[in-house]
Amino acid sequence: MGRARAGLRPAGAALVLAVGAALSALAPAVQAQTSVVVTAPQDVVHLSAQAAIEVPQDQLTIVVQALREGADAAGVQQQLRQQVDAALTEARRQQRPGELEVRSGGFSLSPRYVNRPEGGSRINGWQGQAELVIEGRDMAAISALAGRLSAVAGMSVQRVQTGLSRAARERVAAEVQSQALGAFRARASAIARDLGFASYSLRELTVGEAEAAQPPGVPMLRMAVRAEMADAAPPVAPGQATVSVQVNGSVQLSPR
Repeated sequence: MGRARAGLRPAGAALVLAVGAALSALAPAVQAQTSVVVTAPQDVVHLSAQAAIEVPQDQLTIVVQALREGADAAGVQQQLRQQVDAALTEARRQQRPGELEVRSGGFSLSPRYVNRPEGGSRINGWQGQAELVIEGRDMAAISALAGRLSAVAGMSVQRVQTGLSRAARERVAAEVQSQALGAFRARASAIARDLGFASYSLRELTVGEAEAAQPPGVPMLRMAVRAEMADAAPPVAPGQATVSVQVNGSVQLSPR
């Protein structure tokens, strides 16, 4: 028995040594993995540039509205439908794609309440409204039609809005983008020169889509057409829209 126990000690010692050797062999690998350091790129500048072009507004939108009141909802709805149908019949005669187009707008029908002597309220009638939207590039024809619908269908002009058509925006999109990119290049060159570098190389670049902005404070005009103004074209005064492109990116500066 003494010999058997004595013989186990060398085997156990060998096992401990083997495990220790294995752990010692793994230690350099773990240390090597944790010692990796990633350095940030040097001499990189982030910058942006923008260009804008003013373009005359070439699109007009006029909203005309029919208003009706009555004792029952079905009657009010029928009267509105008759008004809108009469207006559509007149308007569709002049429709031209892109130049003058007509579509349905908002529609609402709601009860009118009165107070009961004994308290609470009850429905005393119904009121409704229906809209038609006339829009396109032929401003004179659109304005004249809106005035005509006041006489033919009893519809009143509610809103007048001028804007920029997609075709007009796309015509200047390439030009304003070229100007924005040119401004980005010029700014990158000036930064490199002012910081004492010989040149730069482009790292990344993002070019925004051309956007058209309306002049502040004049996007919408609300109107109330009086009876004596029926069949008269509402006044229209288009302004300027601004088409802009934003460029963002980063450049790597190169030493002399």
